Amino acid sequence: MDAFSLVYHHLSAWVIAPITQQFFSIFNLNGRFGILFLCASYGVAYSLFRYRKRRRLTEARSFWQFIGGSWVNLHRSALLDYRYYFVQAILKVALVLPIVHLVDPYILRSADYSAFFNNLWGARPRQGENLSLALLYGLGVFLVKDFVHYWVHRAFHSRWLWAFHKVHHSASVLVPATASRVHFVEKIVEKLGVTACLGLFAGAFWYACGGEISRYTLFGVTYLVFIFNSLAANLRHTHVWLSFGPALEHVLNSPAQHQIHHSDAPRHFNRNFGVNLSLWDWMFGTLYVTSTRPEPLRFGTGEQDQQRYLTLYSLIVTPFVETARKCVPAFSCHRPHATMHPTPAFGSASVDTDEAERKTSKERP
Repeated sequence: MDAFSLVYHHLSAWVIAPITQQFFSIFNLNGRFGILFLCASYGVAYSLFRYRKRRRLTEARSFWQFIGGSWVNLHRSALLDYRYYFVQAILKVALVLPIVHLVDPYILRSADYSAFFNNLWGARPRQGENLSLALLYGLGVFLVKDFVHYWVHRAFHSRWLWAFHKVHHSASVLVPATASRVHFVEKIVEKLGVTACLGLFAGAFWYACGGEISRYTLFGVTYLVFIFNSLAANLRHTHVWLSFGPALEHVLNSPAQHQIHHSDAPRHFNRNFGVNLSLWDWMFGTLYVTSTRPEPLRFGTGEQDQQRYLTLYSLIVTPFVETARKCVPAFSCHRPHATMHPTPAFGSASVDTDEAERKTSKERP
């Protein structure tokens, strides 16, 4: 193989193939950022626009303005999110998967747990495949993954991991692609945590059933993931305010609740860590419920970071620099907290005026 062929081979495997696959993933159901789920979310947004327009609850003159218009969807932060969506695929192949595969052999699998329980208590009679068990197993998988995501998310709001999670919060406007603005270190921790906990759950469940049970799926996707992704999940990273009301938001995480999580106002810090369920926030004291009345919000991590997360390079490298400064105090420098320029929540047509609170606040977490 000559040098040109070798370069092309590596370029294809590490760049072309991941980016191509990431592009075509928009047309399948394996991720939330797919055409079907995007259409479902914006269909809900359009219904909200028509409803609020009839009742004069929005100043937006068109649906495009209602979802933020060019100011949001073509904002510099949004354009960075679109680019990072594809770069993330390269990082996955180059860094995330290799590191996960290094650790993976040391993680116990469902078969290991099943064998352990068999040796401890003896084999269980085979229950056989049936819809009830498949639905119950799928529910358990969903709850375990959501529970792990809650605690991983909460952990990354701690002092030593915040620099990596700040990449996600640095977005000064929210678009569906912002969901992919996640540092690869966070992805690695999340994958390892989910793998370890799902192995324990599946092993215990399969032992109780006397054998392996398949998950019930819809269109090749776990049925609860499909349902939740269909329920306007992409509106979580938009400026369209959609509240489920205080009662339901004790269980289900609404788009408005996640927008609260992205708010730069200190009263909203460290709230609503849940992904699909806010049940965990309710149980562990981090719940913030909303109402149909939109709250004034601004997104981002403050003016001190506005010029620090403008490139793909900064999204990937800056967290390591910040963490190194924490480890070596002599290299750290004090950066006073300042306010951001307003970025209105277009679905609510609101403007945040709580400047004093921001001026006196410290950087989270």
